[in-house]
Amino acid sequence: MSDDTIRLVTIGRILRRRWRLLTVLAVVGALVGYGTSLLLPPRYTASASVLLPGAWEERELLTQAEIAASSVVVDRAAAALGWTKVSRTELRDRVGAKAADGNIIKISGTADTPERAQRLSDQVAQQFVAFAARISGDSTDPEAAARPEALRQLVTQTSRRITELADAAGRGQTVESVQTRTELAKLRTTLQEAIDKLDQADPAAGKALKANMVVMGPAPRPTGEAPPTRTQLIVAGAVLFLLLGLVGHLAAARMDRRPRTGEEIAGVLGAAVLGTVDVPAERPGDRPEGRGPRAVVRRLLGLDVRWDVPAPRTSDEAGRQVRYRRVHARLRDGLPAPGPLLLLVPEGDGNALRAAGQFAAGAEGEPRLRPAGVSVSRPMVADREDESGAVVVLSPGSWTAGELAGIAEACADAGHEIVGIVLVGTVQTGAAGKAGRRRKAAAPALAAGADATGSSG
Repeated sequence: MSDDTIRLVTIGRILRRRWRLLTVLAVVGALVGYGTSLLLPPRYTASASVLLPGAWEERELLTQAEIAASSVVVDRAAAALGWTKVSRTELRDRVGAKAADGNIIKISGTADTPERAQRLSDQVAQQFVAFAARISGDSTDPEAAARPEALRQLVTQTSRRITELADAAGRGQTVESVQTRTELAKLRTTLQEAIDKLDQADPAAGKALKANMVVMGPAPRPTGEAPPTRTQLIVAGAVLFLLLGLVGHLAAARMDRRPRTGEEIAGVLGAAVLGTVDVPAERPGDRPEGRGPRAVVRRLLGLDVRWDVPAPRTSDEAGRQVRYRRVHARLRDGLPAPGPLLLLVPEGDGNALRAAGQFAAGAEGEPRLRPAGVSVSRPMVADREDESGAVVVLSPGSWTAGELAGIAEACADAGHEIVGIVLVGTVQTGAAGKAGRRRKAAAPALAAGADATGSSG
């Protein structure tokens, strides 16, 4: 199986076993998105199109788009609109322009109402056309339009003055007078050429450019909010929290270093695994520790069932008894010395507790088994008396290597040799009555062992 398939199977397992928690996270994310939408006022965006006929290179179109969204054009539009509650800096952030296909500059404006968004985009488009015409040599400003005419009058007056100076120089044939008349004639010719060029450079070229830049009608009034809308924020919040929940589960599983296989557990405890026995899967509500408020919340969210272990398989009572008999046989064959054995069960391991009770109740003759609980936080085992060793019964993947090592050290301090390990799994079965009777029989046996341990320690 490939790594991708394993990841998909893992995600599917999380979705199946943690769907309640993930649903709650998605709802919380949706509420956060809704709250965010209340803090962000609605925005509407309108777009106006400006046509630039002719041959335009891509970089030229990009330049025109930059000019359309420049501060000069936006400031002129802001002055024309006269919006007092919106600063020019904020208005610049609401205006954008981009080059589209067909030599079209699309100018977009964003405002808090559809009408203001339409006015903003239309005004920026008009100011862009006017500004482009101005920098190309044409302007509707009367003072700017009067400047070329004033220049013509100044050139005409200068030409007349040159004629007067030439006449004043007289018709003398001296070298100085001839040179003076020649220079004045050249100057008059140069000024006449300048007048001709000025006439040829009539603002018609600028007018033609301005006529080429055409605003393609008013911007359509927006009918919906600009992204992100309230619906988008709600959906984004739900998806984000759902993904965070999945990533959190995967990260927790990757950081989990609890031994899960028989080889890993045997390596930590320093003993061989005698086998695996099964107990019927227990409903969380039937557990003694599953009746408090905290346990109820965990059960409602599905946190009482581990997602990172395989689903319980189906088994019958006869098959489970065969497993117990085989472990008993291996234990008798490998017993180092005659005498009772101590069955150590980590406190809090409910499946191991039930398995130890059934394991002790099903023992026939030797060896005699004495169940006892051991704390994983502060492991303490009763000193050795007539026991020939200890057998650790536990559920794989439930305890860290440090906790298991603490149990092994507690056994060594008390003089007990760990002669074997029994792993406990869960199976699906319909024999609820038998399971309940086994739980009732297992609990007193372990309680007696625990009392003995506590009194000895």
